[in-house]
Amino acid sequence: MTSASLEPSTPAVVAPPARRGFRAVLQSIASKSLILALQAGTGILTARILGPSGRGELAAMILWPLFIANTTTFGVPSSLIYYMRCRPKERDGLATNGFLLATVLGLAAAAVAAVILPWWLHRYSASVIRYAECFLFTVPLCSMTLAGRATLEASHDFSASNTIQTLTPLATLVVLLLFFAAHSLDPYTAAIAYIVASLPSFLLMLDRIWRAGLRVARIQFAVLKRILGYGIRSYGIDILGTLALQVDQVLVVSLLSARDMGSYVVVLSISRMLNVFQTSVVMVLFPKAAGRSKEHVLAVTGSSVRISVLATAVCGAAVCIAGPDLLRVVYGPEYAAAAGALRFLVLEAILSGMTFVLAQAFMALNRPGVVTVLQALGLSLCIPMMLLLIPRYGIDGAVISLLVSTTARFLFVCAGFGIFLKTRPPRLVPGAEDLRMLGGAMRGLLKERTA
Repeated sequence: MTSASLEPSTPAVVAPPARRGFRAVLQSIASKSLILALQAGTGILTARILGPSGRGELAAMILWPLFIANTTTFGVPSSLIYYMRCRPKERDGLATNGFLLATVLGLAAAAVAAVILPWWLHRYSASVIRYAECFLFTVPLCSMTLAGRATLEASHDFSASNTIQTLTPLATLVVLLLFFAAHSLDPYTAAIAYIVASLPSFLLMLDRIWRAGLRVARIQFAVLKRILGYGIRSYGIDILGTLALQVDQVLVVSLLSARDMGSYVVVLSISRMLNVFQTSVVMVLFPKAAGRSKEHVLAVTGSSVRISVLATAVCGAAVCIAGPDLLRVVYGPEYAAAAGALRFLVLEAILSGMTFVLAQAFMALNRPGVVTVLQALGLSLCIPMMLLLIPRYGIDGAVISLLVSTTARFLFVCAGFGIFLKTRPPRLVPGAEDLRMLGGAMRGLLKERTA
């Protein structure tokens, strides 16, 4: 292998479409910042009113629908994006068959989860388990919403996808405030608020799909096979991404008391706010890069990861400095003891986001199986470490396990560029050209808003 073959094929000047992509990213960041503000409102309200124990019970009831939907996609959303970009004339057939797959998978997953939940939530009361089981009816709705958002993003209708995501925390906050005003806010009514809020988003998704001109097509075995063919290869990315974000909660809810679970969920939610930059980048990066040349994919991936890590690191430093006061003043003094765990979770969030963005290069170049294996190797460290460390060290054990696993995943993906794509991984440190591109995108966005 020559040294020249390892040089990244990055053009000196990024093309104007890349600037348009950055404007789409900035719009997505603005939307997701609103989502974070709404989620912060719901988190603060429930943390202060319910206390650590009540917040832990709430988490035990509402954790499952979206987690199960995300882990049982079989790669259908990613496959829809890929093929609708590569085969735009077949979008009606792809969307119809994709929705069918999402619905069947969601129903099957909900049925299996109903059998497992009572055993997994053995530390909680019978009423908490019963509510958690009842809420599983929303799993198919979440699965179909994921497929619907993928269909909209494949058509570059990112504003519709962002609106759908924004509606859920908005509806949650409204219902929570209604229960609070009626002096009836407890872990069970709060759980109802979170679950009911998924219905408006589902209905809005169906409306936007119909307005986008997509119509019902015939169910075709060949199309189903094609969707699953790519989907199963990319499924590892979906499930590993979900597990990387939520496997800790799934294990903690079974291994810790409700009080410790409540404290952990609060500090985790604060650190996860930093993912707004990476998720916004990926939402635009994959649909725009899919089906393009290797040089284009590497160029936009490099720019995306550098800009996102810069923004995440700056905000992460602010969270680390203000963490103890933030927990004590905003959430309540009962949560201040978890400030140390928060700092490690911030570092984990930065590394996890970088890994997620870099993985999109493999997805866009039709190598999803490669990055799936690399990510699985890293994540395989997390579960046994958690099972070993959480019973001994509680929240700190969960945090250490997450950080070690995420570091391994990041290193494996970086190594994968040279081994499988025959190129060096993108430069991770932002340079002057990245700042100029970011400034130009922001100026362009402001002109559009003021025009």
